[in-house]
Amino acid sequence: MDQLTAMRVFVRVVETGNFTRAASTLSMPKTTVTNYVQSLEARLQATLLNRTTRRVIVTTDGALYYERAVQILSELDELDSSLSNSQSQPSGRLRVEMAGAFADLVVIPALCDFYQRYPLIKLDIGVGDRLVDYVAENVDCALRGGTPGDQSLIARKVGDMTMKLCAAPLYLEKFGEPHEPEDLTRAHVAVGYLLAQSGRIMDLELENAARAVAVTPNYILSVNDARSYVNAAIGGLGVAAAPGFMIDAALSAGTLRQVLPGWRVKPIPLYVVYPPRRHLSNKVRVFVDWLAKLMQTLPADRVLKTDRLP
Repeated sequence: MDQLTAMRVFVRVVETGNFTRAASTLSMPKTTVTNYVQSLEARLQATLLNRTTRRVIVTTDGALYYERAVQILSELDELDSSLSNSQSQPSGRLRVEMAGAFADLVVIPALCDFYQRYPLIKLDIGVGDRLVDYVAENVDCALRGGTPGDQSLIARKVGDMTMKLCAAPLYLEKFGEPHEPEDLTRAHVAVGYLLAQSGRIMDLELENAARAVAVTPNYILSVNDARSYVNAAIGGLGVAAAPGFMIDAALSAGTLRQVLPGWRVKPIPLYVVYPPRRHLSNKVRVFVDWLAKLMQTLPADRVLKTDRLP
């Protein structure tokens, strides 16, 4: 038995929760995964996992072995990487998740620069704001707006999205201009943005020189995609607070107009998040660093207000 391979297979079964998902992420037949775990248990003369029809449950011995195995495998990976990284370009397939607006308007237009630097990396970009099981789906990292709700993830802040409050001329002709944030809960409606993490409508957070206020808007339509959110505002379905990089063209064309000019919409923090691993692979590290530097190059007054990063 190849003990290191068996150890890696066991760790993946624990992290994914069953043999089928582990086999999929390892690109192995399920029977091979099962045989590796059984051989490992026979070698150790201990039961590491209790199997049910739906999932596996880690035993006390299994939990202890898992904790030590993760440490050993991480140290081995780090040792291999420290020797190979100095001699070769980062390479391999990288799975990244991000919202469609980030992909279309920010990241993909700049990817030629990334490939000039790292031609051996293959990117698989999943587009959407859905909740992601990073281990089961083998996702390396994600670009997300808003403070991460999953405390188990490592999060690196790469900037703040400049937000603008706007509405279509069609809407304003019908309802008039709002004068206070509270108007969005009474005489006006706003397009609701449904947050994937909580399943609730995003509050609109505004401030001026005198006070700060968060309102839960009155809405007739809610969506969970940023592009649909902006299109709903352009269609006259309500007031929206949207990132500047998504609506500046519509503002210039007159299909949207800024409202409540005396109020500033609170910027939304932008994070790169990834699963907690003691050793971060070189391909993930260079992509995260490139993404952070990309955010610093974007016009702060129009696209992103960025933090200066070390």
